[in-house]
Amino acid sequence: MASADDVTLTALVTGAVQGVGFRAFAQRQAAALGLRGWARNRPDGVVEVVARGPREAVTHLLAALRQGPRFARVDQVNEDWSPRDDIPSTFTIKD
Repeated sequence: MASADDVTLTALVTGAVQGVGFRAFAQRQAAALGLRGWARNRPDGVVEVVARGPREAVTHLLAALRQGPRFARVDQVNEDWSPRDDIPSTFTIKD
């Protein structure tokens, strides 16, 4: 359930982040933090991660995204903290 203290992050992750399990990594991290949202590969090579939940939890996810999984190379994470209406009830991987 959403709280008035919830925030929404849209993170665009660039680097060697597709084909290395980055979306599954983001899903595991977000689920462990109790966040809702999704991760998807974009055609331009960017992984887009949208997460909603308590600010502290979302900030922890952002730190994890900056590190990435073992075989990824994260060059940059652009963040947008604007509200969104398209947040699912769990954290999913979009095709």
